[in-house]
Amino acid sequence: MHWLSPVSIATALIALAAWRTLAGSSDAAPFLAGIGLFALAYGGIAISLWPMIAPHHFTLREAASSLRTQAFLLVGAVFLLPIVLAYTGWSYWVFRGKVRADVGYHSTRAFAGWATCLSNGSGAR
Repeated sequence: MHWLSPVSIATALIALAAWRTLAGSSDAAPFLAGIGLFALAYGGIAISLWPMIAPHHFTLREAASSLRTQAFLLVGAVFLLPIVLAYTGWSYWVFRGKVRADVGYHSTRAFAGWATCLSNGSGAR
């Protein structure tokens, strides 16, 4: 399994980079490092199982659906994926700047209000 070593080395390097970027002020670098780790995890699984899609049972060709089914799904993806991406981009655009860093689940003010509700007995149990 020596062909897996580049994936392991890349994973270690990206994990180290992610760890170092957590202390910084940028949110993009840890996010991109997380995406890289996720992609490398899937890549490592795919490489280690190749060509078996279900270990010791089915190869990728045996598990694949017919060409007509794949074409049908491709047409659906070609039309729906841009719509989903456009809607997601639009929703991010609409809600940009509406959330402040000092308000939310992790702020001390929100936690103090929640703790007060629980101590008064008005919180859900």
